[in-house]
Amino acid sequence: MARKTFPFSVPNRTPLYLAPMAGISESPFRRLCHQHGADVVVTEFLSAEGIRRENQATISKLRFAAEERPIGVQIFGADPKAMADAAAMVTDLFAPDFVDINFGCPVKKVVRRNGGSGCLKDMDLVEDIIRSVSRATPLPVTVKTRSGWNEEMRDPVGIALRMQDAGARVFALHARTRTQMYSGSANWDEIAMVAQALDIPVLGNGDIKTPQDAKRMLDHTGADGIMIGRGSYGQPWIFRQARALFDGQPMPDTPPVAERFAVALEHARMVQAYEVDAVGAALEFRKHLGWYVKGLPNSADLRARLHQVRDFAEVERIFTEYLAFYDDYVARGVPSRDPDVSDLTCEAA
Repeated sequence: MARKTFPFSVPNRTPLYLAPMAGISESPFRRLCHQHGADVVVTEFLSAEGIRRENQATISKLRFAAEERPIGVQIFGADPKAMADAAAMVTDLFAPDFVDINFGCPVKKVVRRNGGSGCLKDMDLVEDIIRSVSRATPLPVTVKTRSGWNEEMRDPVGIALRMQDAGARVFALHARTRTQMYSGSANWDEIAMVAQALDIPVLGNGDIKTPQDAKRMLDHTGADGIMIGRGSYGQPWIFRQARALFDGQPMPDTPPVAERFAVALEHARMVQAYEVDAVGAALEFRKHLGWYVKGLPNSADLRARLHQVRDFAEVERIFTEYLAFYDDYVARGVPSRDPDVSDLTCEAA
């Protein structure tokens, strides 16, 4: 099969994307993932209505730094006119590298308004949205979707062809239906079928927890790129490790504990500099701290302490104290009270 060309510049032939994730894919984490090997990043999904009504909370999430490029802004909604208006505003005010449309979010409050994967119940509407957005912006329009609304409507190839015909320039498939949510397994065979059927680049997404998973998906599906979501939680280095496997190189080791904490603290400092509300930022960052320490000896105790922090100075102090324990644990074989002591890999939820 001839190589497919992405509609914007990508640094590698088979790019690794950081998936758009609500409350996760914010500017600090996007920049961190770029530093650790992500080729393309996408904002968390943003309401078209919120954008065109200039809701400040929504607009603030559109900010990005030059080092985040290539970057796409992901929008969602079920009104073609609102989606077009939002795309035009995003293009004029922020000029990302592409505009991505969310047809995959399974969350009730989004689906209830027929946004996200709710649109998959009406493929005529899906086509109208893609065409309207494509007319409203000179930027490439890409899509992220699921295999269908439910098992009865599961038709990934049919959905993909209709989206391509409507003007989508890149197609990302999370190979589950909406009704599956995140249960069961993603059907990688469907990604392979879509990659064969489309003329535009296809991204595979779903069930990538380790760098080896990313390589297996690539080999299994022949996708043109791989999108990593929850597998990046607490381990942004997954992109660098996956890239090595893609290139046939030895995989870099997972960072030792002290280096892992250094990455977490760098992430924390980036968040602190980015957010206006320092206390709110620290509280929101607790979830990331839990992911960074998952699997370490006595991680249950460590997580309990970290989930109480109210400022970033506390994080550094707790890490320093833990490293003293960890050095003693390694030197003397101190018994661990945590059953997952040997699991040093962050497992996607």
